[in-house]
Amino acid sequence: MTDANDSPTPPPDEPAVSSDTPQPLNAEAPLGDEPDDFAADAPGDPFAGWPAAQSAAVIEEAPSDVSVEHVRGEIEVPTGYTVLEGTPLGNRRSVGVVISRFNGGVTNLMLRRALDALVEAGVSPDGITVMPVPGAFELPLAAMALAKTRRYACIVALGAIVRGDTPHFDFVAAECASGLQLAGIETGVPVAFGVLTVENVAQAEARIDKAADAVRSALEMADLFARLRASARA
Repeated sequence: MTDANDSPTPPPDEPAVSSDTPQPLNAEAPLGDEPDDFAADAPGDPFAGWPAAQSAAVIEEAPSDVSVEHVRGEIEVPTGYTVLEGTPLGNRRSVGVVISRFNGGVTNLMLRRALDALVEAGVSPDGITVMPVPGAFELPLAAMALAKTRRYACIVALGAIVRGDTPHFDFVAAECASGLQLAGIETGVPVAFGVLTVENVAQAEARIDKAADAVRSALEMADLFARLRASARA
């Protein structure tokens, strides 16, 4: 006769695992077994996972009636090296322009200069989309929204932030700059920074041509990315 006290103690029930409880990694699963969203991309493609904008793959020389002007500054590369450089051409490209309504006396002048520069570079007016937003703080979100449509080869952001009596200027300027950079990094679509950060309106009015510089930067980067994609897939 077996004493009840000598009977083996049943193992305790396994505790229920909450969905909130961190689970240990499976040590037997080799790295890289997870599904890869970008597996279909060509190996070695530096733009894996970055779908090309619908109008970004145009690579051609400038027509004789189109003005081509790089942003100021030249790089001298010794002979024997491969040079991959874009040209600020807008032929058959679509461009998105996001612009702040705040300080509209300045930003309206910037918009006119930017539109002139786009047309001079060969962008057709019907290939340009202008998206006004309340202020400079809203520019990054608008730029990212346009870029994510994949309809635009590049985005130009225009605004004017004028210093006031409080630190508000510093916060808005910093967030605007970092947000626009993030929009370009996350989408792979070039986003040009055409936002003036000035002490007064007179300084802003003297820098209206920065809008044209932003246009040239955006178009050059769009062309550079198109050439890089073409060379990577050749």
